[in-house]
Amino acid sequence: MNKSLAASVVPDTTPAQMPPVLRAVISASRSAIASAAMFSLFLNLLMLVPSIYMLQVYDRVLSTGSVPTLLMLTLITTFLFIVFGGLEWLRAQVMIVASMRFDGMLGPKVHDAIFARTVVSSGRRSSAQPLEDIDRVRQFVTGPGLFALLDAPWTPIYVGLMFVFHPWMGLAAVLSIILLAGLTLWTELATHQLLQEANRSSMAANQQTASHLRNAEVIAAMGMLPRLRERWLSERSTALDAQHRASARAGLIAAISKTYRLTSQSLILGLGAYLAIRREISPGMVIAGSILLGRALAPIDQLIGSWRTLTAARTAFRRLADLLREHPEADEVMALPQVAGAYQLEKVVITPSGARAPVIKELTLHLPAGTQLGVIGPSAAGKSTLLRALLGLNYPQSGTLTLDGAALSQYARVALGSAVGYLPQDVELLDGTIAENIARFGDVDADAVVKAARHAGVHEMILALPEGYETRLEGNFSLSAGQRQRVALARALYGDPAVVILDEPNSNLDEAGNAALQKALDALRELGSTVVIVTHRSGILEKVDAVLLLVDGKRVLHGSPTEVATALHQRNASSAATSPVSKAVA
Repeated sequence: MNKSLAASVVPDTTPAQMPPVLRAVISASRSAIASAAMFSLFLNLLMLVPSIYMLQVYDRVLSTGSVPTLLMLTLITTFLFIVFGGLEWLRAQVMIVASMRFDGMLGPKVHDAIFARTVVSSGRRSSAQPLEDIDRVRQFVTGPGLFALLDAPWTPIYVGLMFVFHPWMGLAAVLSIILLAGLTLWTELATHQLLQEANRSSMAANQQTASHLRNAEVIAAMGMLPRLRERWLSERSTALDAQHRASARAGLIAAISKTYRLTSQSLILGLGAYLAIRREISPGMVIAGSILLGRALAPIDQLIGSWRTLTAARTAFRRLADLLREHPEADEVMALPQVAGAYQLEKVVITPSGARAPVIKELTLHLPAGTQLGVIGPSAAGKSTLLRALLGLNYPQSGTLTLDGAALSQYARVALGSAVGYLPQDVELLDGTIAENIARFGDVDADAVVKAARHAGVHEMILALPEGYETRLEGNFSLSAGQRQRVALARALYGDPAVVILDEPNSNLDEAGNAALQKALDALRELGSTVVIVTHRSGILEKVDAVLLLVDGKRVLHGSPTEVATALHQRNASSAATSPVSKAVA
């Protein structure tokens, strides 16, 4: 893509406003566009062959009756048409290669940006729509719409030749082009808003469906499907109505365009015949003029027919630009020493994406390497937000948060991830084998996988499965909630991480699972790993080094389990005795 092509796809986005990765993709595509434009030059020159052939047949062959001349003209014309077909194929191949390069360069960046957006929004914006947007742009690059844009600059040449034939024929061509251009503008004005509305409603309906599928069991169990279906149908109907109205308008304009094109080509024959009768042009120019007019109008007519594809590609390109601008590729950072696990928080304030007010407020906390910290507090106290901050998924708006003296943003994401184990509250295992899940889909180190499984107390359970560690997980349906949680715990423990973050790790565990979790914490203590655990189970909290009580995002108490429990009882013995927080540290 060059600047003019980018402007045609996204007219309100200048190269300077584009994210660097898009500028790099466009720069890499310039040679392909230049090659396609060169092919278009020769193709459009060859498109003059039918007109020249007709001129020679009518003005030379018919007047002389020379069969050898007719045969030679026909052979030359046939050869040139074969060359035309070869060049057309080559131009298509060039753009196919360019589209594949576009996908190869942009796909990984968009894939990572989707995950970055999902992480920042805590999963609220978990749509794969940008990957479909790449397909839309790629399909436009290899479709007739782009070739029409490349062929359109040659329209004035055809019109100029018609002026050479006769000024009236040239004027007729100019008027036809102006009218078709007006129809193109009418198509844009008549469908732009409707297509945007259809896209918004369609995306909203798809997001609703994705959300419903993630909660299918709850929806089915409580009979919510009919009401949710009505909501989906309402959103879907809005999209279909807008799409229908846009398609109806575009179809009407396309029909008018096609009718006028056919009419204009017939009228130009009539005009040519009139001029030939008056002997102002030759009979061959009558047919050649009709062919030239058809070729001059073809790119405009193709643009009208491809308008929906062009509009979809333009909208998709704009969404991709917005996504990559909001979530740019992380800069390479210098490798830091191996993580030890010492956290330091000073007056940290965190407002997660989408929140209107801070969730963590002026939090100060010192967590030496190897410390095991239990975090407790009522619902919406900010516990999960704190864990996300310790993982580098939420950055403070003010204050400082460091790991081994360095801000988390200074760590390469992959390097930090290999030093961290994380067990989220809502456990999800990925499609693949149990061994691959535990090994985090890297190279499977069998000894390390078994070691992590043993520490998580899940080794025997895995061996009892039909295929053991090679058992494939399909959408998590092959394991119970407790089993998934224990496999996810093994994944968190894989590789002896320096930091382990556990969010309600025993919410789905039975007595044996709780015992295995305690053994895992003992093993982490021997390794010297820093552990931060959110839980309300008193058995776990009794053995941690310190407990942090959060209330409304603020540090209320911090000390040993006994100190925190005593302080709670002293503050309000009657209410604390029956509160979940008090029970968790008693």
